[in-house]
Amino acid sequence: MNNSERTLLFIIIWLAAVSGLAIVLTLHDKRAARRGSRRVPERTLLLVCALGGSAAMLATMRIIRHKTKHAKFMVGIPVMIAAQIAVGVFVWWRFYGG
Repeated sequence: MNNSERTLLFIIIWLAAVSGLAIVLTLHDKRAARRGSRRVPERTLLLVCALGGSAAMLATMRIIRHKTKHAKFMVGIPVMIAAQIAVGVFVWWRFYGG
C-alpha cells in the first residue's frame, strides 16, 4: 500500500467515524429535547460538522426533523458541505491530479 492509498484509507475511516458520531449526537440531542434533559451544545454539533460529519448530520436532522427551523443549521451545514467539497477537490487536484 503506497502513501496515497494510506492517506485515502485514513480519510475514509475518519469520515466514517465522524459521521457516525454526528448521527449519534444528533439522535441523542433529539431524545434529550423530548425528555427535557441535558442537550448537546450547538457548538459541539457544529464542531462535529466542521470535522467532516456535516453530510451525515444534515441527513439525520432532516430525517428526524430536528433543528430544521434553525437557519444556523439548515444554511450553515450545507455551506460547510460545499466548503468541504471545494477543499477536497482542490487538495485532490493539487496533490494527486495536477
